[in-house]
Amino acid sequence: MRRIEKELKDKQDLKKILKDGKYTIISLCKENEPYIVALSYGYDESKHALYIHCAKEGQKIDFITANPHVCGIVIEDNGYKEECGQTYRSVVFRGKMEVVRDIQEKKYGFDVLLNQLEENPNTIKNKFLKKDETYENSGMLRVDIIDITGKEEKAESQ
Repeated sequence: MRRIEKELKDKQDLKKILKDGKYTIISLCKENEPYIVALSYGYDESKHALYIHCAKEGQKIDFITANPHVCGIVIEDNGYKEECGQTYRSVVFRGKMEVVRDIQEKKYGFDVLLNQLEENPNTIKNKFLKKDETYENSGMLRVDIIDITGKEEKAESQ
């Protein structure tokens, strides 16, 4: 990191940003062709992984199949403060993205995802996720985080 004074070093701070976030931007690459996509996610602290609901086929799956190594970012925007300085905290992670095929892990992934994103996750679960067939027909990705760094921009006091 070039600006070492902005580095977030506390692992709990990094995990909190992941736990509180709702969206990540993930970059993928295959055959020297880049692809970037914004996705909602749920962070599982015990596995240090993100779960992402997606279609079972399409461009993301094509890229992941060709090259599962990804880089992503989650940004905590804290708005403009004082002298119009933008304040934020962010994490950049590198990891390996896998297509989840096991139905029990898909159920677990949906729990992680919905518990993070929804105020009342049971409402969604009871409405849409009652049958195993729903899980079988749904796509689920898991990003196993290998490396993570954080950065913080604070408003400067005058």
